Amino acid sequence: MNLETYYEYCLSKKGTTEHFPFDQDTLVFKVGGKMFALSSLLQWENGAPKVNLKCNPDYAQELRAQYDDIQPAFHMSKVHWNSIAINSEVSDKFVKELIDDSYELVFKSLTKKIQSEILHPR
Repeated sequence: MNLETYYEYCLSKKGTTEHFPFDQDTLVFKVGGKMFALSSLLQWENGAPKVNLKCNPDYAQELRAQYDDIQPAFHMSKVHWNSIAINSEVSDKFVKELIDDSYELVFKSLTKKIQSEILHPR
């Protein structure tokens, strides 16, 4: 997966916005004002990209046990966030599924009003 594919896939999610809230390196994708994916642009440029994705705590543990390239996320809640090495043992297809899971987890945590505004914009 390249940066453009990752970028376009995240932005294809309904109501997704992109931000740089921490610095000019960390690209953050949000839905309803809440983060669901973030990644260092410098890591992509250096050929060692990783993405941080929100995850159900039990599933996060399962994934870490199953894949060496899925670790607790750096500088994030280790309970709810995983860091996934891109272009590694984790297939692009599975990375997209994990992005989907993260998006859905965050979307479902939004108020019904915000969910409705995202699903049915005026």
